[in-house]
Amino acid sequence: MALRSNATTKLNLKDLGISIVLIVFVWQIIVWLTNVPPYILPGPMRVIEAFVYNAELILQHTLVTATEVLIGLVMGTVLGAATALCLMMSNTARRFVMPILVLSQTVPVFALAPMLTLWLGYGLGSKIAMTILIIYFPVTSTFFDGLRATPGGFLDLADSMRATRPRTLLQVRVPAALPSLASGIRLAAVYAPIGAVIGEWVGASQGLGYLMLLANGRVKIDLMFAALIALCGFTILLRAVIDVLCSRISHWSGLSA
Repeated sequence: MALRSNATTKLNLKDLGISIVLIVFVWQIIVWLTNVPPYILPGPMRVIEAFVYNAELILQHTLVTATEVLIGLVMGTVLGAATALCLMMSNTARRFVMPILVLSQTVPVFALAPMLTLWLGYGLGSKIAMTILIIYFPVTSTFFDGLRATPGGFLDLADSMRATRPRTLLQVRVPAALPSLASGIRLAAVYAPIGAVIGEWVGASQGLGYLMLLANGRVKIDLMFAALIALCGFTILLRAVIDVLCSRISHWSGLSA
């Protein structure tokens, strides 16, 4: 029986490449037509030159941001999935935890970044915490929705075999909800770098967010754009890898995603 998921669309690399070429073309046309100064909007070639000239520096800061993102992504996914399982198992948890989860989304993550930096310091801890916070709700919500949307035929079969509630959850609901979890992880892969960079903007001595602020303060706008391109490239690569992993997860579930 096929289970369709309202999943985030898979990344199409061909369409992405066309979009990037179009953006660069429009960018260059704007620079030519407006004759804008390079310290306000550098052209694509100037940014590429800055990227090549500062490649080692950009790579160093990219590795820091990548570490924050990957750790936060794994921890946020595990916590979100565990929370969804608890909500599915316990009526009490649904009654008291769900309102807290919804309420937490009314607080802008930007407002939490200074407090996390104050409590956890300027190292990796505050950036990882920001990453976890920004992806926790999407993972929890999509996985929980998937657990609740298990096809009735699967549950009837489990009841006819006298499966206990925990076994029904682990052997029926969880496999059926894996495509939904995959959708949440795809979203998390896009949001996670945002959380890390926000944390770096508030307070850091390393990372792409820090490099962008440093370049902006020294009016090296071409370097700032180069750092931004490195961030976009890393995010696209992460999303592509996550797409492959999520496809395997959905295939392992035995259901078409």
